[in-house]
Amino acid sequence: MVPLNWYMWLSGIVFCIGMFGFITRRNIIIMLLSIEIMFNGVNISLVALSHYLEDLAGQVLVFFIIAVAAAEAAIGLALVILLFRNKETITVDDLNELKG
Repeated sequence: MVPLNWYMWLSGIVFCIGMFGFITRRNIIIMLLSIEIMFNGVNISLVALSHYLEDLAGQVLVFFIIAVAAAEAAIGLALVILLFRNKETITVDDLNELKG
């Protein structure tokens, strides 16, 4: 049996990879993928803790997070397509007209 701290380390590493990708990349699609990676890091820790505590609440919460992540990806991709049609770029630095 794999100890709980291995799952916690794995989820922390996956979350940090997603955070690093979000901070360093300027492409909107890569930023959305990095957010999904961060969600998956949280999901790993929730499932591991839920299994360790023998409670299904964490696993049920993971299903809601997956549903929200799918909706976020669909809406985000639609916004990226609209931005690309109007500005012909998907880098964050070139979209300075969105500032108020």
